[in-house]
Amino acid sequence: MIAAYIAFLILLALCLGLELSACRSKLSGSSCSNPAFLKFQLNYYQVYFLALAADWLQGPYLYKLYLHYHFLEGQIAIIYVCGFASSVLFGLVSTSLADRLGRKKTCILFSLTYSVCCLTKLSQDYFVLIVGRILGGLSTALLFFAFEAWYIHEHVERHDFPPEWIGETFSRAAFWNGAIAIGAGVVANIFAEWLMLGPVAPFMVSIPFLVLTGVFIMKNWDENYGKKSNFSRTCVEGLRCLLSDQRVLLLGTIQALFESVIYIFIFLWTPVLDPHHPPLGIVFSSFMAASMVGSSLYRIATSKKYHLQPIHILSLSVLMLFFSLFMLTFSTYPSQENPSESFLAFLLIELACGLYFPAMGFLRQKVIPEKDQVGVLNWFRVPLNLLACLGMLILHDSDYRTGTWHMFSICAVMMVMALLAVVSLFSVVRNDAELKMHPPGQSQQLPSTPEL
Repeated sequence: MIAAYIAFLILLALCLGLELSACRSKLSGSSCSNPAFLKFQLNYYQVYFLALAADWLQGPYLYKLYLHYHFLEGQIAIIYVCGFASSVLFGLVSTSLADRLGRKKTCILFSLTYSVCCLTKLSQDYFVLIVGRILGGLSTALLFFAFEAWYIHEHVERHDFPPEWIGETFSRAAFWNGAIAIGAGVVANIFAEWLMLGPVAPFMVSIPFLVLTGVFIMKNWDENYGKKSNFSRTCVEGLRCLLSDQRVLLLGTIQALFESVIYIFIFLWTPVLDPHHPPLGIVFSSFMAASMVGSSLYRIATSKKYHLQPIHILSLSVLMLFFSLFMLTFSTYPSQENPSESFLAFLLIELACGLYFPAMGFLRQKVIPEKDQVGVLNWFRVPLNLLACLGMLILHDSDYRTGTWHMFSICAVMMVMALLAVVSLFSVVRNDAELKMHPPGQSQQLPSTPEL
């Protein structure tokens, strides 16, 4: 599928162009040059980037591996449901686990559980693979909380650096997260296809990265703990905030609908494209490049020159996702499949993700009080993962070809509902100055894209 290579090269060139343009515009900015801070930042990056590389390497060939072991789509759907359920359950308790166990120990636990998760991919036993996905869900939950929690505590409490420098660290981490994801897809493709080592190879390549992650943590990181919080009280206060503020409720509705569709897309992209034998690693890298282009366009759109508001970009991302799903209802119609159109639609979905995540992150930060962030986000995850799991279970009980088309049709309807929620949000916050971004725009921390 030559289109994948062409798309990858075009998107990669576009990424580089946009990022170089952004770098030139920041040359006059005040970048921190404190040697102690830069050393501390590097200490964090060398661990966190290894962990991210190990995570992204597993994205391109996960579904392909299960197909390689001759499991049916319905069986694979159940494995994915176990992964989603594990991620949400462990995500609810990861905060208190890290606070009680210690952030350093929790990050070491991540490297151990993810290594075992990768080793389970050597087995063709269905139960072992389910256990592996459950461990993968636990590891993902730890990755996206414990590392950042450790950094923030060390930054503020131990080193007493200015809090505003945290944004610079996470902004750079977000950029390199995208770059690492692109590179991981290429590396996975080299081992799985060019060297013909099969779809299990990228998982084995991940293990040395995870081992190095654990070694560097034990060698270079100090332990820190968070304040012990009452989980039930946190959830009750989060629910109270969610129900008392219509803006929070509407944002939660949009997030649940949008991100559950993305989780379903993560499951479906491989079975839609794989029958046409594309290089899956290059396809994955193209997706990551498209998402990175979207993130760059967000920064440009919210800059002083254009001054678009995050709520406008959120609306655009939802509309783009609806349009992409509408395309897929035609390109995946049984006996009339068009893989090129499906690939283009998938790229548009990733572009929409690149726009959506920083916009949603900004709006959540403004609307949800800091003390209620954890509780509200826990409640946001419940319908999100329920919808994603329901979609997987519908596919489990469906014929593959008609089931895929029906699923994209259902997802398109869900995005119509998300558009209605966006319209309602507009009417509620029309004159809300709190939700406006004032120039000059500064880079927002980009939440992590769901693992593909």
